[in-house]
Amino acid sequence: MHVLGLTSISVAKWLALCPLFISFPFFSSLCLELHPTLIQVIKPISCTKSKSPNLRCLEGESKALLSFKNNLTDPSGRLSSWVGDDCCNWIGVGCDNNTGNVAKLDLRNPFSSFNYYDVDADIFSWYEDMEAYNKSCLGGKISSSLLDLKHLSYLDLSLNNFDCINIPKFLGSLESSTYLNLSFSLCVGVIPPHLWNLSRLQYLDLNSFSIFDFLSPRLEAGSQEWVDGFPSLKYLGMDFVNLEKVSNWFHAVNMLPSLRELHLAGCGLVSLPHSVSSINFILLLVLDLSYNPFNSFIPHWLSNVSELSTIKLKSTLLGGTIPVGLGYLTNLRGLNLAGNNLIGKIPNSFTNLCNLEALYLDWNNINGKIIEFVDGLSQCSNISSEDGNLSSLQELHLTGNQMNGTIPKSIGKLSMLVSLDLAENSWEGVLTEAHFQNLIRLKSLMLSTRFFANWTLVLNVKQDWVPPFMLETIFLINVWIGPTFPTWLKTQNGLKVLVLDNAGISDTIPHGLWKSYPNVTVWSLSGNKLRGQVPNFQFHPSAYYFDLSSNNLEGPLPLFRSNLSEIFLGNNMFSRPIPENIGELLPKLSGLKLSSNSITGEIPLSIGMLKELTSLILRNNSLSGKLPPLWKDLQSLLILDLAENNISGNVPSSMRYLRSLSILSLSQNHLDGEFPSFFRNYRNLQSLDLGRNKFSGKLPTWLGESLPFLLRLRLRSNLFQGDIPQQLCRLSNLQILDLTHNDFSGVISQCLGSLHSNENESYVVDYDYQMLLVSKGIEYGYGQSVIDLVYSIDLSSNNLLGEIPDNITSISELVIMNLSMNHLTGRIPNKIGNLHMLESLDLSMNELYGPIPQSLSSLTFLTHLNLSFNNLSGKIPSGNQLQTLGDSSIYKENFLLCGSPLSTKCLEDETKPVVTPNGGNGVANKHGRGIESFSLYISMVAGFIVGFWGVCGTLIIKTSWRQAYFQSSDNLKDKIVVFVMIKVHFLLRRVKSERCSS
Repeated sequence: MHVLGLTSISVAKWLALCPLFISFPFFSSLCLELHPTLIQVIKPISCTKSKSPNLRCLEGESKALLSFKNNLTDPSGRLSSWVGDDCCNWIGVGCDNNTGNVAKLDLRNPFSSFNYYDVDADIFSWYEDMEAYNKSCLGGKISSSLLDLKHLSYLDLSLNNFDCINIPKFLGSLESSTYLNLSFSLCVGVIPPHLWNLSRLQYLDLNSFSIFDFLSPRLEAGSQEWVDGFPSLKYLGMDFVNLEKVSNWFHAVNMLPSLRELHLAGCGLVSLPHSVSSINFILLLVLDLSYNPFNSFIPHWLSNVSELSTIKLKSTLLGGTIPVGLGYLTNLRGLNLAGNNLIGKIPNSFTNLCNLEALYLDWNNINGKIIEFVDGLSQCSNISSEDGNLSSLQELHLTGNQMNGTIPKSIGKLSMLVSLDLAENSWEGVLTEAHFQNLIRLKSLMLSTRFFANWTLVLNVKQDWVPPFMLETIFLINVWIGPTFPTWLKTQNGLKVLVLDNAGISDTIPHGLWKSYPNVTVWSLSGNKLRGQVPNFQFHPSAYYFDLSSNNLEGPLPLFRSNLSEIFLGNNMFSRPIPENIGELLPKLSGLKLSSNSITGEIPLSIGMLKELTSLILRNNSLSGKLPPLWKDLQSLLILDLAENNISGNVPSSMRYLRSLSILSLSQNHLDGEFPSFFRNYRNLQSLDLGRNKFSGKLPTWLGESLPFLLRLRLRSNLFQGDIPQQLCRLSNLQILDLTHNDFSGVISQCLGSLHSNENESYVVDYDYQMLLVSKGIEYGYGQSVIDLVYSIDLSSNNLLGEIPDNITSISELVIMNLSMNHLTGRIPNKIGNLHMLESLDLSMNELYGPIPQSLSSLTFLTHLNLSFNNLSGKIPSGNQLQTLGDSSIYKENFLLCGSPLSTKCLEDETKPVVTPNGGNGVANKHGRGIESFSLYISMVAGFIVGFWGVCGTLIIKTSWRQAYFQSSDNLKDKIVVFVMIKVHFLLRRVKSERCSS
């Protein structure tokens, strides 16, 4: 998903605008869909009574309808008018004006508020709407009594909840049918082949998308001849119907010459022909193939379907450039290519699209500038306009691309614009009043740049500027509008969404600010330099998002009574305790982030009342006391982060009910007790951090069996002891294992190399998580964007014995490995060079011996190495990355090591032949140095003979000299022993001192 490319500060804002799908990244893009055609499919149709009151339906048909009604559930009484025998006047029933036969049955759910794709719908009213929608749904069984309606041509049962295992086969016998709509009726299973017998059908909609459970089984087509029987078909809607078994889908639909609209979004299609010999559906107006993994290019034949008014290829993994030919489809009104891998620039031919109303190119890799495109559209001639120069463009979405340069002033001439979304690009320059001069219809303005550190895009307007528009959404991130709150904002009293993040505002919050915007449901002013206290104010009843994080605000926490769902107040200077009655103040709270403040006191007991809470983040404060005992009702909690506080005592047993936990961090507190046994209930746990506490005892063996999705386990600086359970090796997803500074003993298991074998892939919770890890001898705080890429094993400062397991070199993704300060023996594994990603390696202060493997020099990412205080021997490897690690302390106190960067030279280096200037080696030059070298060798042999027998011969012959010599040798030996013992004593004291200090 391209949403992963967002900066962390803007991800939350996009999700805030899509609360419906906030936990599901794939469908978070779906909720941004605004195309009118799809909405029209869902838009309710009101059924009215017949206009011919004198008509009376046939008795048999009236009985058939009553039988149909008796098999349904009708909680809202929609069919209350179905009494008596005058069915032509029943709600939803339409009769033929001439014959009186029932020709139309429209039982579409008439609930008008419900909208699957309402981008601005707030979460609370949505839940209220969903409840009302469910009550208005018809349910039960679709009765075969409909077969008695021989002239039924129009049947609409959409947006109800029949929950049918299969579409009833008898529907294929309604031979008069021209209109059949079963969309969003929650039917599953294989579409019965009998349905293809309805040769008169002109409209067929079987959309099986379910907002209630979109991961559940859905409809599927089991035959390749699935549309061959529909020669008159004009509308085919099969969105989210599984068509994987249909091998040649395109050929089938290409045989429908009358087709006007084709909707096959999310059908599992994988092939999209790039070229076609002939196109038969030349009358096609709407083509929607979104959410199919085509992984190809935009086909050129699209440019030949000249009548096309809407093209939707969203999230289809399309690559390459946008075909120039699309710019010549002059009837085009909607083009949606969002969420793909498109590159290159917007074709110049797009300036011909004067009828274009909606252009969605967001979340691609499109580059270049937009000045040519905007300038071209601003010159479009439209006879309906008074001034003769008017583009039809209403929605322009270019978010999340690689576009750069300035935003042209000509954009202000696109006077039909309603939604302008240019966020997440590399814009620069200054925006003035001229950029907005004619945008009188603008409702949504979304601008942001990729540069958080400095402002390349500035909004500079006069102090008394009154905008021509009345916005509902303002989304400005990394755009300078400061240093004070701009006065023009006061004119926008119709706002529903206000996001001004990292906007350079250095000001206090005006007391009247909140009252100026009574309808705002999303408040976000994070990343500025707001100071002072937050004035008390009353939120709109539907407000759900409030973010004042990363400012300089102080005083008490602004937790006012409201229905807020998400509150972010981290990285400020708020002090004082959390209100004791927080559970009563914020009954709808689902996310609370108060990290990095100066909050004191204990965690309130009323936290346990927040049944909808999914994330509680209170890290890096001054909280004290014990953990509250009431956790039973927080069974939806996904994230609990209480790290870096002063909390003490045991982990309460009521936390056993937190079965949904994905991230648990209690590090850097004063908690004690043994490893909680009920942690085995946390089957979905991905990250567990208990570091820097006083936990003790042994690690349970069930750790590797009960937590199958664990990615990170950090238990450093506790009092754990005993062996490291071999069962940890079953954690096939584990990326980080940090057990340093405990009292673990025993050997390192040989199965350690099986970590991160990816047997159980899991969805990673999106949260700006932080974990402290030691890398390169320094403790770093790794944020979410980095920690997902870090693979680390740290078992240092324990009492581990034995050898380093050879198969540890199988963890090819390993970035950090620290086994220092143990009692490890044996050799460094020869295949350590297989750890190609390794950046930091510390094996110091062990009892390792033998040579350093030459493969170590192949670690091209290695920037930190420590092998000191071991018994390593031989020559230090050279070459590649090791050449850059010239610090001799890396190899300190390995007395048998030699070679660079140590001063100790290796014996083979000292005995190497001297290379002569002319390339000889002393023997090859028979007229020069060769003779001198030969004489030198003779002298050396003679000297050895004389020296040896001069000393040894005398000792053999002279007894008194021999006794004196050996007595002197014994005395020298005793002196050496004493000298060595003193040195070892001082060495051990220094090692002990260094261990204690670390």
